[in-house]
Amino acid sequence: MFDSLTDRLGTTLKKLRGQGRLSEDNIKDAMREVRMALLEADVALPVVREFIAKAKERAIGQEVLQSLTPGQALVKVVQDELVSIMGDACEELNLAAQPPAVILMAGLQGAGKTTTVGKLARFLKERHKKSVIVTSCDIYRPAAIEQLKTVAAEVEAEFYPSATSDKPVKIAKGVLKHARKQHIDVVIVDTAGRLHIDAEMMDEIKKIHGVLNPIETLFVVDSMTGQDAVHTAKAFDEALPLTGVILTKTDGDARGGAALSVRHITGKPIKFLGVGEKSDALEPFHPDRVASRILGMGDVLSLVEEAQRSVDHKKAEKFARKMQKGQGFDLQDFRDQLQQISSMGGISSLVDKLPGMSNISDKMKDQVNNDHTKQLEAIINSMTPQERRFPAVIKGSRKRRIAAGSGTQVQDVNRLLKQFTQMQKMMKRMSKGGGMAKMMRNMKGQLPF
Repeated sequence: MFDSLTDRLGTTLKKLRGQGRLSEDNIKDAMREVRMALLEADVALPVVREFIAKAKERAIGQEVLQSLTPGQALVKVVQDELVSIMGDACEELNLAAQPPAVILMAGLQGAGKTTTVGKLARFLKERHKKSVIVTSCDIYRPAAIEQLKTVAAEVEAEFYPSATSDKPVKIAKGVLKHARKQHIDVVIVDTAGRLHIDAEMMDEIKKIHGVLNPIETLFVVDSMTGQDAVHTAKAFDEALPLTGVILTKTDGDARGGAALSVRHITGKPIKFLGVGEKSDALEPFHPDRVASRILGMGDVLSLVEEAQRSVDHKKAEKFARKMQKGQGFDLQDFRDQLQQISSMGGISSLVDKLPGMSNISDKMKDQVNNDHTKQLEAIINSMTPQERRFPAVIKGSRKRRIAAGSGTQVQDVNRLLKQFTQMQKMMKRMSKGGGMAKMMRNMKGQLPF
């Protein structure tokens, strides 16, 4: 997400970052470039106008021109204004209600509503330790009810059954009664989507809203529809008292215009980003962290939080002790590290959050992908325990067997062994002293994958 915007802004601000002096003229030139970058990212014109006006006003004031590092001060102005248009802070779900707290999901067909219900249920169960029940009021598509039933089973949330013969309002009343009786913390209600906004749809969802009186009414929208996403959110907000927006499919949206526009146009906060297909691919929306990512500064806080949640700490401690004792780094350890990375969203997710990684070449980005990590893991899985512990024994016939077992070529096995040898040398240097800083210097900016 934001790839094109990051590239354009990065190039523009890089020219100014190291300058000892700035003038009004080169600030105006820079702001012109920033304006073009935002428009190319499909940010709504009113949002761009206000952003540029505020940023320019601050940029030609004392804050920047009289700074000891005016170029860096200008970058800070741009970052602050990005945060401002997206909402100054992360707005969490309001669950402060007499249980059950009801969350109503609205949106057009194809936006990813049903999948998002499952992701949200998992998020509330894992991060907030809530009991969750989900149900579908979409009586027009039998597949929608079955899909939600499957999704609920996957995330281990309770599913309240519904059928195409039921009335949506009856389903809403039923799930509410059941949740109260069973003392369930949160009810998430999926509603019918349409290909476009129509009066019948709005009338139905208003009735469901009236019965449920939800504490949160979230609009789910496909970020890849750009400004259309913003206009649709506005239309829904005029019919329903929305409390927030969830942007889906942001991993496929290179522009990010919806994320930068929706708060300003609708006045409603973005509460979550859908960042992939898996049930855990839902991130709370932090405007400050997103602004840092846009400007190529990474998002270390999210990376740390992800590590705390996903990393197997017992395995990590065991590995650390092994390294301290100088027992050596084998292919079993290498596979464990790959699995830890996968649990954190994969290599591409890590690269997106690491500072300075926006500057790496496209060729390097292509190499750093999750499919390649899975291939490496498959190759190691095709080895015997002895081969993992003593990779030196892997010669011609063994390589052919491993390649056949993992559905790869012998040259892929050779490449893995070469990468493993490089990784082994790094780990050896780390265990001798100097730690991570020394290893990073030895890597010289190159990733082992």
